Amino acid sequence: MAGHWVRNVVAAAVAAGIVSAAATGCSNNSNSSTTSTPSAGASVRSKISSAASAAASAASSLASQASSALASASAEAKRKLDEVKGGIDVKGDVKLGAVAIGGDGKATVPVTVHNTAGSAKSFAVQVDFKDKNGNLVDTVVVTVDGVAAGKTADAKATSHRKLSSDVGATVGTAVRY
Repeated sequence: MAGHWVRNVVAAAVAAGIVSAAATGCSNNSNSSTTSTPSAGASVRSKISSAASAAASAASSLASQASSALASASAEAKRKLDEVKGGIDVKGDVKLGAVAIGGDGKATVPVTVHNTAGSAKSFAVQVDFKDKNGNLVDTVVVTVDGVAAGKTADAKATSHRKLSSDVGATVGTAVRY
């Protein structure tokens, strides 16, 4: 959401810069009696530059916060998966439903696990939320305990933070233990 705001501010600053450049750059044509005022153009360019700098600073701050949140979520997911002892990879036994954005702005996705083992087992599933470009934006681990042999069970993965509406989800890791 904040990324859209930053892009809009930068787009406005760029558009204003183009208008300013066009207005100050069109002068002293032999067919024109209009002359530009260098100091007015410089003032506008300075304001545009300041707005662009503020937008870039805001974008950098948001990117830093997002990077920090992702690093924390990734570390937590790794920690939870490292706690699983004697598990086997069962990524193919996990299906994800459609991602939905809740009223709180967090992404949720249904998780279905299928236990193909001969006895009750538990599952740890890492769900990776990715933006439309395939970049990882959040990750969570969902545990599903005591799934009977040959049965399926459902859970829900919810992102740690607000995500945009164009996010998707994939199974990063799935372990049955």
